[in-house]
Amino acid sequence: MDRSLEEIEFLARSHNRVECLEALSAGARTRSELAAETGASQPTLGRILRDFEERRWVERREDGYVATATGRLVAEGIVDLRGILETEATLREVIEWLPAGEMAVDLRELREATITTPTRTRPGAPASRVGELLADADRIRAVSHAFNERSLSGVREATVAGEGSFAGVFSRAAIDAVVDDEPLCRRLRGLLDASGATLRVVEGEVPLAVTVVDDVVALLLRDDDGILQAALEVESPAVHRWAVDVHERYWEAGEPLAAADLVR
Repeated sequence: MDRSLEEIEFLARSHNRVECLEALSAGARTRSELAAETGASQPTLGRILRDFEERRWVERREDGYVATATGRLVAEGIVDLRGILETEATLREVIEWLPAGEMAVDLRELREATITTPTRTRPGAPASRVGELLADADRIRAVSHAFNERSLSGVREATVAGEGSFAGVFSRAAIDAVVDDEPLCRRLRGLLDASGATLRVVEGEVPLAVTVVDDVVALLLRDDDGILQAALEVESPAVHRWAVDVHERYWEAGEPLAAADLVR
């Protein structure tokens, strides 16, 4: 086995080893402090510290043990690897629908994302979840290739019935689909009359559906047939900046949507 893989296996076999190395990379710790932080017994700590000293990952000082430069390097690598694997586990069930090519953001920012998927009893759960976010929002910014009934209802509740604002950019195909549905079209006309709502339309394809709901970013994920498969919501400053930038770019490229555009 490769030497580096052996060392990864050495750490991975023991949660206590990882916790100890991370603690010592943050600063000096006595054995009592390590025991309190990690929950490891004193005999276990003795073995771990001896193994670390042999590898020159830690050194003993008057105030306890502390990670060396290489020990800190290893600890940083393990933290990064854990973050990557936690992110992969979070996204595994939806990765095939995630517009990763359009997302200029580190996927690790999605590690703590909340994912809502359809169930037998709640097939519309993803759209319903986004609708719930919209209804309670103060400011909504959206870019999408679709405008479904629940999203439209949520936006109307926030802007027509409430005091929120909405700035939406949609593909021409998304607006045409609403026009073809008279009940939805009536709702959209009412939304256009709301003082807090402004809509724009862009020609061509919009490859993603992203909504910025105050500090939360919501993504609606669809398969190749356009069927909604999941809603992903995340509170991350980096993802928020990316989503706002996407909205600004499409907003500048779009043309204002007028009531006359909603007539066949």
